[in-house]
Amino acid sequence: MSYSIRTCLWFRDGRGLEAAEFYCSLIPGSRVEETSVVDNPGYGSSTIINFSLGGVPYQILDAGPYFTLTEAVSISVETADQAETDRLWAALTANGGEEGPCGWLKDRYGVSWQIFPKRLTELTLHADKNVAAKAIAAMMKQKKIDIAAIETAVRG
Repeated sequence: MSYSIRTCLWFRDGRGLEAAEFYCSLIPGSRVEETSVVDNPGYGSSTIINFSLGGVPYQILDAGPYFTLTEAVSISVETADQAETDRLWAALTANGGEEGPCGWLKDRYGVSWQIFPKRLTELTLHADKNVAAKAIAAMMKQKKIDIAAIETAVRG
């Protein structure tokens, strides 16, 4: 048996395609695959946008005010380095996005993201529990992850 599995994000404001195109512009190897408009008698129409971010499939269901996005679902992006973390953070918090704690943010469309460099994972999951604890303590004080400051805290 074969399945096609995608995380579906409910949009309520008619900006789903705009959001998908924006996200695809940020992540290499991403693309909008297809869009479909579905008429729902008694409820109006909805738009389904299938897209992939770095090869990972997603779907936006742009279908009106019935549900809202929450931080309970987020897109997690482990970046190669601090420069890529900074680039994505700036783009996703621009034009109405909001910074959150510990590498979390909410973009202008209300989607929550976790943006962090790979080195953070290495430090917070370090075999030496003291290193991991220091890294986590330093991370908890940050909004956008600053890996140099975390490495300083681990050494310090």
